[in-house]
Amino acid sequence: MTNSTDGTERLPGRDRRRFPGISSRAYEHPADRSALVALRKLTGFDTVFKALSGLLPERSLRLLFLSDSVRVGDEQFAHLHAMLRDACYILDLEKVPPMYVTQDPKPNAMCIGLDEPIIVVTTGLVELLDEEEMRAVVGHEVGHALSGHAVYRTILLFLTNLALKVAWIPLGNVAIMAIVTALREWFRKSELSADRAGLLVGQDLQASMRGLMKLAGGNHLHEMNVDAFLKQAEEYEAGGDLRDSVLKIMNVLPRTHPFTTVRAAELRTWAASRDHQRIMEGHYDRREDDKTSSVTDSFKQSASHYGESMKNSKDPLATLVRDIAGGAGDLGGKLRDTFTGGNRGSGGSGGANGGGEGNGNGGGTRPGAE
Repeated sequence: MTNSTDGTERLPGRDRRRFPGISSRAYEHPADRSALVALRKLTGFDTVFKALSGLLPERSLRLLFLSDSVRVGDEQFAHLHAMLRDACYILDLEKVPPMYVTQDPKPNAMCIGLDEPIIVVTTGLVELLDEEEMRAVVGHEVGHALSGHAVYRTILLFLTNLALKVAWIPLGNVAIMAIVTALREWFRKSELSADRAGLLVGQDLQASMRGLMKLAGGNHLHEMNVDAFLKQAEEYEAGGDLRDSVLKIMNVLPRTHPFTTVRAAELRTWAASRDHQRIMEGHYDRREDDKTSSVTDSFKQSASHYGESMKNSKDPLATLVRDIAGGAGDLGGKLRDTFTGGNRGSGGSGGANGGGEGNGNGGGTRPGAE
């Protein structure tokens, strides 16, 4: 940190690019952006959610953190306060949100609140990460605040708790969990957006990668390798058969965050993209244009992203969908082989009833090795 002579101005400790007036649309994941733009365009949206504020436990949460956690400031966790001020300065967030450190050995951070966001980090996270890794996390949470994610995160927490309380009511839990599941799907995409914000703040891709590896494997960097960690993401996406594809869906449904290897791979891809390069060169969407942003364009971008992801995905389920869409001939055999991981040989001479199969290679193949 560098301070001015009167001790009031605080600027980043090293030279980092700043993004005056940047809109969250500049870094938001397409699926996250389209959902947020649509919500913001709904007539009476803000009124409805403010009406819900009496039901949501926001005031209780604020009092809880104020009374039983440590508020970050110049006198407490000053290094975290400096990072927070830096992040708000870089992303041009005018009002610095309150930040608390709460005692919890599990590494975690969150941004919640309806009227005003608050940021909470656990002692487990503070103790796990070094300064640059933590800077990316603080930038991640400030990104949530700038995008307005705190509102929906608070609603998600409320509905999740409500689902537990009404589990005994017939069909009551089913209806609430349907909403919770949809919110979780959106929130997983919002985490990818916030990871991008963290990179814009920290401007150190390796630090972001290290932080994600530590979340997965603890404070053992000497035992981990970024390239090997990213290969896990490739193996996770492409490996196995259709049964694994179904299990992946089932595993991710109850989660609010994508898996850490997936987050690392997504962030590396975005860091190498033209979109990220343009932001770093000063060409990005501005907040002053948010009101004129097009819902249709956002949905088109989201659809384009999913289409491209499906086209390039190595997941067995995605491969099967592409084959079906492309009019694959032997659909029954392809479905069987995709589900069981078998490779159908091409050398067999089938009879009139299609019974002859070539000698395949047996089992499915796998690539090399919050």
